[in-house]
Amino acid sequence: MAVADREPQETLLALLNSTPLVSGAVQDELADPEAAERWQHAHGGTGTLDELRNLMQAREALQDVVRGTRPATSLAPVLKGVTSRPRLSSEGVSWELDAPAERRLAVEAVLAWSEAQQALPGRLRPCANPECRLFLIDRSKTNMARWCSMAVCGNRMKARRHYQRTKGATSA
Repeated sequence: MAVADREPQETLLALLNSTPLVSGAVQDELADPEAAERWQHAHGGTGTLDELRNLMQAREALQDVVRGTRPATSLAPVLKGVTSRPRLSSEGVSWELDAPAERRLAVEAVLAWSEAQQALPGRLRPCANPECRLFLIDRSKTNMARWCSMAVCGNRMKARRHYQRTKGATSA
């Protein structure tokens, strides 16, 4: 995957962000079987329950790895038994993934994470708002993006800091 090829990264980000915090409670966008099937199809999956189960396990491990609460080696079970075969064409060598259909989408998410680690080191990270469960891929030149959304989390965090500064100034 080239840096310009964002589709796998966008699928990874969509998977990581499928458990947002809404009104103080974690919402799982893959919990409803019909919604999960639509999500799977929209991201190139088959929509089966086995695929969903594997995807949810990969999501939990990926979220923890990106947050730094589990080591990258915890992703190994997702890749167990997966191989890649070379294919020659006039454009050169490409690699074909050989994974069971029910694990393919989960494997692709882990591979997208790995590619992001290599192509965009340090740019896939959790939102800096401690009350947010979302993730971002920082594509800014300065690599200084901190929030999943400047309009939501960025604004909240800046307003909170401003309130704390002015509160401290008036009580002194």
